[in-house]
Amino acid sequence: MAGVFLKGVTKVFGSTLIVKKTDIQINDGEFMVIVGPSGCGKTTTLRMIAGLEEPTEGEVYIGDKNVTHLEPKDRDIAMVFQNYALFPHMTVGENLSFGLRIQKVAKKIVAEQVKNAADLLGITQYLNSYPRQLSGGQCQRVALGRAIIRNPQVFLMDEPLSNLDAKLRVQMRAELIKLHQRLKTTVVYVTHDQTEAMTMGTRIIVMKDGVIQQIGKPREIYHAPCNMFVAGFLGSPAMNFIKGQLEIIEETVLFRTGSQTMTLKRFTPEQLKDVPREVVLGIRPEDIQVAEDGEELTCKIEIVEHVGAESIIYGAMGEVSGNIVIRCPGNALLPEVQQDIGMIIDPEKLYLFDGQTGVNLMKYKACEGLA
Repeated sequence: MAGVFLKGVTKVFGSTLIVKKTDIQINDGEFMVIVGPSGCGKTTTLRMIAGLEEPTEGEVYIGDKNVTHLEPKDRDIAMVFQNYALFPHMTVGENLSFGLRIQKVAKKIVAEQVKNAADLLGITQYLNSYPRQLSGGQCQRVALGRAIIRNPQVFLMDEPLSNLDAKLRVQMRAELIKLHQRLKTTVVYVTHDQTEAMTMGTRIIVMKDGVIQQIGKPREIYHAPCNMFVAGFLGSPAMNFIKGQLEIIEETVLFRTGSQTMTLKRFTPEQLKDVPREVVLGIRPEDIQVAEDGEELTCKIEIVEHVGAESIIYGAMGEVSGNIVIRCPGNALLPEVQQDIGMIIDPEKLYLFDGQTGVNLMKYKACEGLA
């Protein structure tokens, strides 16, 4: 096993900048997830680690070895693709053993390795079957087995679960976590799915437009996002953003949005003396409770979605303030559509962002140096 290090890595295709001056340190045995929207540069970053793309600038290390200009076969990595990339004319057993056979490993050792990988992944009964005879989940296990059997220093996974149905994705996420716990191998995993990132990663790298926005443990990033992009990308439903202005009257801090005003009890004027007055208030849907009236912020209910264990309320606060989403327990007594409601918001769970730059204005350690 080995860590992976990217130093000042940049990738340019023609005149298009795909990845910009990226520094990443992935520790030995870590499950690192690179997450972001389509086109953010996450797959290109993975392909540069694999050797399928060469950086325009910068260096790639696996362990203490500079592999920037090495061929993929010389990097001691194994890659699992979105489309499985199995040989259709080979049986499962032949697919699993292919890498060892081309290395001319002894047949007895090959058979033993195939058996071990098949037992680990629960695919022993399919060793004589062909990929066309398997389900998507079974094919993905075969692809994982083919990677495992090589015993590489690093596993690279490019959205390996995106072709599976929702129920099977949940199951395979759990299996991948357990597999990593057993093998303790370094994994670099690319996905656009923030749920996969939050549930699987030891740490997460959030990317946007070829630039790393934040690196950290899932709970750290969720509770201490460095900017509005990270705050809005992680979490489902996404964080609510309400545009407004700060106003300080004597010892009270007020947030004004349209015709509504809210007292920000967690802040003092001294704390916000250097903060811009145009701000965005961030509130996660689960941190809002519904009240009949008497609250500072109100909205009009437009849609209510009942999704079993929870209900999602979509409301409108006005043209300036925009829309808001509230997540409630599924058994909660909910208001009718078009009804006006008050919102009870825990002042300790508010976020404050710069209205121009989107930077988190709250003094989280996770945000230091990222402004």
